[in-house]
Amino acid sequence: MQNLATAHRLADASPAPQSRVRLWVALAVLFLAALWFGLCRELSGEWSVNEQYNFGWFVPFFALYLFWLRWQDRPQTEIGNPLQRMRSNGQAFTSQIRKGQTIAGLLAIAALLVLLPVRLFEIANPEWRLLAWVHTSAVVVLTLLLIWWAGGVAWLRHFAFPVLFIFVAVPWPTLVETPVTQGLMRVVARVAAETAMLLGTPAQVEGNLIRVSNGLVGVNEACSGIRSLQTSLMIGLLFGELKRLSVLRRVALVVCAVAIALLANFVRAVFLVRIAATENLSGVDRWHGVTGYSIIALVFLATLGFAYFLGRKKALVIAGMPPAESRPQQPTRLPLQLPVTYLAAAICWLLFVEIATASWYRLHEGNFIRGTRWSVRWPEQAANFRKLKIDEEIRAVLRFDEGQAAAWSVTSALKGSRSDTILCSLFAFRWDPGKNSALLANLHRPDVCLPASGWKQMADHGVRNYPVSGSFELPFRHFEFQRSFEGSAPQIAHAFYCLSEDRAASASTSPVGTNSPDMFGSRSEWTRAERLHTVLEGRRHLGQQVIEAIFISTEPFSAAEAESHLRDLLPDLVVRER
Repeated sequence: MQNLATAHRLADASPAPQSRVRLWVALAVLFLAALWFGLCRELSGEWSVNEQYNFGWFVPFFALYLFWLRWQDRPQTEIGNPLQRMRSNGQAFTSQIRKGQTIAGLLAIAALLVLLPVRLFEIANPEWRLLAWVHTSAVVVLTLLLIWWAGGVAWLRHFAFPVLFIFVAVPWPTLVETPVTQGLMRVVARVAAETAMLLGTPAQVEGNLIRVSNGLVGVNEACSGIRSLQTSLMIGLLFGELKRLSVLRRVALVVCAVAIALLANFVRAVFLVRIAATENLSGVDRWHGVTGYSIIALVFLATLGFAYFLGRKKALVIAGMPPAESRPQQPTRLPLQLPVTYLAAAICWLLFVEIATASWYRLHEGNFIRGTRWSVRWPEQAANFRKLKIDEEIRAVLRFDEGQAAAWSVTSALKGSRSDTILCSLFAFRWDPGKNSALLANLHRPDVCLPASGWKQMADHGVRNYPVSGSFELPFRHFEFQRSFEGSAPQIAHAFYCLSEDRAASASTSPVGTNSPDMFGSRSEWTRAERLHTVLEGRRHLGQQVIEAIFISTEPFSAAEAESHLRDLLPDLVVRER
């Protein structure tokens, strides 16, 4: 009787009334539009501020186009007589349907529920890339489940690639991106320097930099880093899908695209080294952007040609196969098995997530107090003091509202009778309140910037508070680096980094009770506990201020000595604003 009742329910559902089909389709489109709009809105922050991921703006449109192409030749769903199928398959058919629907329902509920904590955390921590992967995975799972409910396994396989294509635009986790980026830069710098030497241009590798007679040429991310690599991955996958290549042919196409990008980056680095040696460093700036875009064009055209070649080979292979319409169709399942009420409930849940997260932060922002503002008083009377020019490329990347840098030297007494001259560099940046302020502020960190200049991180001494005036203190994170060149003594660098925010939760309302009236903003721990505290305190889109001090010496000096230098420097350097 139970099997018979299930069969009758299926029979009633097929064929579905035209009005019900239209309502189902409308709700499904609305649900998917809300899902993908929210995801792209969050990913767009990284696409906007990080030039390595600027190509991400094109990926959603490519994915939509690929989906439309797949829609043109979508497989047919089999709408048979469910009562007849029930009689022929019996209990096994019922069990299979229930098992599949139960698993799909649990996955959908889990993906919907995870959106709430993800939205809470990513609003306060826009630079946390792990959240971007979780958010993207949830959206992809929900989309694939909806496709499966609509057309069965055949549709799931057919439309999987356009849906999964969005992953190429998700920023890589820092633990993965940094080693890949730094590794590519070091390899290209070494090979380019050796090639330049063979061509008669004296060049020496200094970390990720190449020294020529006229100065240093930087092999940065735009030359050999993650942008060219990820763009080539995207282009290879795109053309492989357009040609509908097999899995092995797609892998070959992607490998070809990556190889072309790496080779082009190498040629570009050699070219820039030659320009720097024969002309001057301004010539490098003039050719930097032109050669960068030339690489993308070369990868595009070369990959297109290779995809055309592989596509012709595939056409020859399948020429003798019978046409698709004559081949037996794989039976799928009844479409529109997902009730309309479930779709409506899912849309209401998405609306609730957005309202709840916005309300959470608005509720806490009313309890914020204005943090202590400060500014930098530059020690212009110090020995060898000079203001440092911030390159236009760095300005374009960081997009700060206020920014200055300077360098000077101090003499430090070492153990014994010797003395050492220490080079001091100071950077001060400010970002006004805005959606991407926290993301931009976290782009300029010692553990990110110094390794790009050839420094190797030796230690992370954590965060300590350093007095400025009276009870006013600033929290600095202390890093230690080392860099060595051929034929010279290694250099030691101690970098101190402080990130503060304009406003903070008061001591009485702070859920963690870590803020004092003069200690505001993040302590720059970058731990999960700190990110949780940021959410609990309801901090979002606040103005950011960064100060970074670097002490460089050719003589070894301890972390305690470096911290003593910072303590002596801060009272005269930082001015508390009333």
